[in-house]
Amino acid sequence: MGEEWDLAVVGAGPAGSAAALRAVQLRPDLRVVLLDRAGFPRDKPCGDGIAAHGRDELARLGLPDLIDDYRPTPRLTVVSPGGLRVSAEAARPNHVVPRRVFDARLVEAAGARGVEVRRHRVRELARDGSWVVLDGRLRARTVVAADGAYSAVRRLIGMPAAAERHTALAVRGYADVPESDDVQLIAMQRAGWPAYAWSFPIGDGTANVGFGMLLPRLRTAGAPGRQVLHGRLAELLPDRPARDLRAHHLPLSTGRPAPGAGRVLLAGDAAGLINPLTGEGIYYALLSGRLAAEAAVEAPDDPLARYRAKLRGALGRHLRTTDVLARLAQSPGFIDAAIGTAAHRKEVFDLLVEVGLGAGTVPAPLALAVGLRWLRGATGLPRGRRDGVRR
Repeated sequence: MGEEWDLAVVGAGPAGSAAALRAVQLRPDLRVVLLDRAGFPRDKPCGDGIAAHGRDELARLGLPDLIDDYRPTPRLTVVSPGGLRVSAEAARPNHVVPRRVFDARLVEAAGARGVEVRRHRVRELARDGSWVVLDGRLRARTVVAADGAYSAVRRLIGMPAAAERHTALAVRGYADVPESDDVQLIAMQRAGWPAYAWSFPIGDGTANVGFGMLLPRLRTAGAPGRQVLHGRLAELLPDRPARDLRAHHLPLSTGRPAPGAGRVLLAGDAAGLINPLTGEGIYYALLSGRLAAEAAVEAPDDPLARYRAKLRGALGRHLRTTDVLARLAQSPGFIDAAIGTAAHRKEVFDLLVEVGLGAGTVPAPLALAVGLRWLRGATGLPRGRRDGVRR
């Protein structure tokens, strides 16, 4: 009959580890196995940014101090497609922790709580009554598929990958910066918009740097993708030559699939939960993994319905907001208007951070103010300083 588990989690990144951690947090006697094809620690192409909202999720998982040894980055600078610059201190600081470190710590914490951690690549999935059978020998009441943008489990349950129009491609590397650098930088580019570069200092004299754009725009750039991504990163951040460059796909939440099928629940990148405005995915991963585990524990006979309801309650209004904003953001002028408004209204800056890095929504009066500014076609501000950031 094979091994029997209450919960099998496929993928040990933030979403999968959060699911495993939450399950045994709620039910210490639960039989939980956490599967990943890789060993840990391992590198993962990502911006490495962990917003304050992600730290809230760590606290809910009983890990409030997991990244306390990494220095917070309190300031954020954003340069709009038209060159407007806004720089302010975030209401709550963010952190930058390499995924090689962050993911390994989560997996270690799961193992310490009694989760069975195994190196295993899932190749087959079958349904057997109230069980899901993985590779003919692992039987689970519920499966959480947290195996990333290229999710094998999502494919095995008959759900296609995200369409190209809802997918971005980014390249990520590391660069040397002054140890005193504590400002996260997002530098947008009008060419091939939506497109932007980033520099997120870790606090040890290095920064995570990268550049990303929508896959359809990259296809029409007139040059090989590697050349475009590497070249524009070097153009936008000329003072921070990158090393260890790796590319990765970002399935954006605008093209998210159903949250699962039967007793299989999709979480994190496998569920297309990546913010279409910023590319942020760690907060969504931790949140969706936690909610999937709660659904499995609270409603073992129908976990998908409970999971769908939990996602709707936690992210429904926010995802509808980002869907609309992503469509509006196809115009760089809309982003110029939003950044122009945030440049002299701190509450707007804070709200944009909430929408881009958390689960914020946009009140109607603010949406109207930005819309009017956009329609007028005037920012009311001088063009921002370039400071080495070219267009």
